[in-house]
Amino acid sequence: MADPYKVLGVARGASDEDIKRAYRKLAKKLHPDLNPGDKKIEAQFKDTTAAYDLLSDAEKRRKYDRGEIDEHGQPRGPRFNHRPGGSAGGAGARRGRGFGFESEEGFSDDLFGDFFGFGKGDGGNIKLKGADVSYQVRVPFLEAVLGTKQRLNLADGKTLEVQLPPGTDSGQTLRLKGQGLPGRGGAPAGDAFIEITVEPHPIFSRDGNDVLVELPITLYEAVLGASINVPTIDGRVALKVPAGSNSGTQLRLRGRGIQAGKGGERGDQYVRLVVVLPKHVDADLTTAIERAAERHPYKVRGKLGTD
Repeated sequence: MADPYKVLGVARGASDEDIKRAYRKLAKKLHPDLNPGDKKIEAQFKDTTAAYDLLSDAEKRRKYDRGEIDEHGQPRGPRFNHRPGGSAGGAGARRGRGFGFESEEGFSDDLFGDFFGFGKGDGGNIKLKGADVSYQVRVPFLEAVLGTKQRLNLADGKTLEVQLPPGTDSGQTLRLKGQGLPGRGGAPAGDAFIEITVEPHPIFSRDGNDVLVELPITLYEAVLGASINVPTIDGRVALKVPAGSNSGTQLRLRGRGIQAGKGGERGDQYVRLVVVLPKHVDADLTTAIERAAERHPYKVRGKLGTD
């Protein structure tokens, strides 16, 4: 492993919080569960964890900064120090150890503690919340606005049934607490975030909680008026088209829109009329229109200033 500061991408004077933040960021990116089978990423993850283990332990970090231990936490060659008149276990050595040598600055207690596993810090006992995971789900329009259950395959291979509430819209993100990757050292698992994409519908479109529909009507229905079956997100309902309706006329079906969340009020459905001429205009229709045009002429382009 290289210099642990370089591995984590922090300066030597970095705070404990900076080190922890850098480790969390890298751990989420390099976690083996997110990179299955990638040996290079797995090695980077191990180096990252080892670097954090060392630098998160205040005592080990001080020793590393002083050059007493290497990046693996191993001592950098203690020096034998026979002092004049001294002997093993004598005045030249610390009491209680009896080895008769010290490091240059007299840190034999800590040195042997680390050597034989008696160190004060335990870098392996790190609690780290599991990484969050994100999923993208495509949902048909009617299922999204009416509410539905969606089956989701998680990163750990499990399958989860997700309840999408009525009124779910594109771009909405659902959070499933604790359904991310497992934590470390007894810490909780991360969360799963599900980003919703609602597929377009061939008939319906959405404006907030209102539903918009274009309704083609015949020339005769527009002139004479009619009762027409109109599609809604709940099924067909009868709509009365007033006599003399124009293209662009908008009629409202109150309460036939999308529910605003669980238990919320529903929006409305707006029906925009589009007058459609017959594919083949016969002589009878042509004659009738010619007579009407002569007897009841009217102007429609006054706002454009072209009449």
